[in-house]
Amino acid sequence: MPEHAAASGLRLSGLCFLLQILIILLFAAFVRYSPEGSPGPCPPQPNCSRRSQDPAFQQPRFQDVHVQVLLSFGLLLAFLSRYGPGSAAISILTTAFAIQWAVLIQGVLYFFLNGKIYVGAQSLVNADFCTAAVLISTGAVLGRVSPVQMLLLALLEVTLCTLNEYILLGLMGVSDSGRSLTVHTFGAYFGLTVSRVLHQPHKDKRKREERQEKRQADVFAVAGTIYLWIFWPSFTSTTTVHHNAESWAVLNTYFSLVASTMSAFILSPVLHEESTPRMVQIQDATLAGLAVMGMAGEMLATPFGALIAGFLAGLISLLGFRFLTPVLHSRLKIQDTCGVHNTHGLPGVLGALLGTLLTLLATADTHGYRLELVFPLVAQGSRTVTDQAFMQLGALPLTLLLATLGGCITGGVLKIKVPRCSSDAQRKENSISGEVAEEGSDPSASGKEEQGISTLV
Repeated sequence: MPEHAAASGLRLSGLCFLLQILIILLFAAFVRYSPEGSPGPCPPQPNCSRRSQDPAFQQPRFQDVHVQVLLSFGLLLAFLSRYGPGSAAISILTTAFAIQWAVLIQGVLYFFLNGKIYVGAQSLVNADFCTAAVLISTGAVLGRVSPVQMLLLALLEVTLCTLNEYILLGLMGVSDSGRSLTVHTFGAYFGLTVSRVLHQPHKDKRKREERQEKRQADVFAVAGTIYLWIFWPSFTSTTTVHHNAESWAVLNTYFSLVASTMSAFILSPVLHEESTPRMVQIQDATLAGLAVMGMAGEMLATPFGALIAGFLAGLISLLGFRFLTPVLHSRLKIQDTCGVHNTHGLPGVLGALLGTLLTLLATADTHGYRLELVFPLVAQGSRTVTDQAFMQLGALPLTLLLATLGGCITGGVLKIKVPRCSSDAQRKENSISGEVAEEGSDPSASGKEEQGISTLV
């Protein structure tokens, strides 16, 4: 269908052109660099500090976050052999657009002063986090949306993700420095809801079984997992607003990471009768252990707590792939292409519950001077520990509500405004982004879908 391919390419080109021109005009009208030595207004968070906005302090951390978003998420998106090249291209397109749009939307809420948005390193760090949520959502709909639809998804999700973050961190004063809720939980359940709305029984049944080229999959899984080990601790601790609090977040993330990895070697042979887990299972457990530390990373006062949390997250992730994923598909009609429910959704929820428990246990004896850094309103006497824990717990259902409502709206827009095309046409459109379908592959050759394997973030 050369005519369709040309039309799809022009549609993508036209949308990219319009969106980029719009962003340029908005930047020209509203966005300015922060004055030297004054990085701009702080976000309206109780624990905001201008020290966190020091460019010399933020620049290395921003580099780690950006490497994490582009390389780790990009490599993990490229896992499926059929969707590998195309998904990597879409992740780059999504990142390029989402960062610009997030700077604008977050700037209106956080960095708006005298009719202008003042941007600096902190603005870009926040935009990267929001982009990570969009990439997580991509994992739930990978192979089922076109590049044009992906841009529309990013446009809507960035807006809703920023709103959720503003309500939780700005208005409610929730402590979620590593973004268990605002990135992992929101991104996972937003994507899952979109996947449910886009469900088409006959087409999804034909596309469910994907023949994977194991060697390529292992290569991408190895590379992505290594980048996770190197850069995710900095990614989790980047928004820790005080220099003294950073070490706890980094160390707890590492302890959780190693414990969750061990859980893969413990549980995988039991579930899959293999002597050692496949690389993708190690990748899944690693991601789960990292996601669970988003909220609790700067709260845990002991290393063994991080080890327990990471170990449980790894077990929950592997059990989820084995038992929950088939239920999602058969009962709820949710096709989670890359298993984001088990690597981000469930660990994010576990992290939020753990954060609530740790808030209840927070005292001046356990945290010392750090109590003011992690829970400033409690240290100042404006809130009791119980009140703060109630806010932490209440943030979870609120995030789930906004994610599901936003996913329903976004899925409806994608389904109505950009009608889904036939399988052949979809393959042609995906080829615009560099997707290369395997020649002569037999979709039935894979037998049945392998459980316990994710393919992404």
